[in-house]
Amino acid sequence: MKTVIFRDRVKLYAKAGNGGPGCVSFRREKFIPKGGPDGGDGGHGGSVILRCDIEEDSLLPIFYEPHRKAKNAQHGMGSNCHGKNSEDCIIKVAPGTVILDAETEEFIGELINHGEELIIAKGGHGGIGNARFKSSTNRAPRQFTEGTEGEEKTVWLELKLISDVGLVGYPNAGKSTLLSKLTNASPKIASYPFTTINPIIGTLEYDDFNRVKIADIPGLIDGANEGIGLGHHFLRHIERAKFFVFVIDIAGTDERNPVEDFINLKKELRLHLQSLANTPYIIAANKIDSPCADDNLKIFKEMVDEHIFEISAELDIGLDAIKTCLYNNFFKTK
Repeated sequence: MKTVIFRDRVKLYAKAGNGGPGCVSFRREKFIPKGGPDGGDGGHGGSVILRCDIEEDSLLPIFYEPHRKAKNAQHGMGSNCHGKNSEDCIIKVAPGTVILDAETEEFIGELINHGEELIIAKGGHGGIGNARFKSSTNRAPRQFTEGTEGEEKTVWLELKLISDVGLVGYPNAGKSTLLSKLTNASPKIASYPFTTINPIIGTLEYDDFNRVKIADIPGLIDGANEGIGLGHHFLRHIERAKFFVFVIDIAGTDERNPVEDFINLKKELRLHLQSLANTPYIIAANKIDSPCADDNLKIFKEMVDEHIFEISAELDIGLDAIKTCLYNNFFKTK
């Protein structure tokens, strides 16, 4: 049986609780004639609320339980007793969750910081009891109002992971290996394409306890901005990164050319979202221990007039320079 381990786009069906109806009641006590109306108001229905929680990293719980419903409120009672409000239905979501209308795809809101909340479906108001209708001309009112119905809403929840650094590269460029060496993450590492099919975040911690979050994103292929391959599944999560590390397989293959890889990667990011072209980055030429690396690296440096970090993630070569560069970018400039 196939196990779903990650979900970054799910549909949520939310139904808020109905407000309780008001009560028609009259005070009846011995030796107290004409006690008068004492029907209380109904309670308010619970709302369906999304709450940002840093402990969450996927929308998987909502995928398995997409229908969420708040309870209806209690009706009003005699002796001017108001009905009890029902509790809100709180749904925890990961930071970076975007909420869209299910029908129109219209943007509703997003939750980024821990503790932020967004009401998806508002609970109904409680009805009014007959005690509220008493007046000088209406001494024994029998009027009351029903509680209003809670809102019903269907939305798309779309997760865009929040990370400081995004690793950008083609399948098998060595992103997962690099992440495992730099951080505490344990991504799947293998020699076949698309070993990473879900975004994985690791934390690079320095001696002074400063931390950098690094995301390993599913490998990019040409045409990803049009949805080819893992397409938007990749690009959605790279949007929030503050810094890129282009991981280039400098070993090259019959199908892959390091220079073309770098040019095409930048192109795919730009076509997906123009602002990504302005995100700062470094280039990590990986697998410099491979047989063809020297020749390819020489050509790459001639064609790409930028500083190149020469690394072998598998052999831990050159990684300290990348760690220092990231530290200087995020902490030395502050």
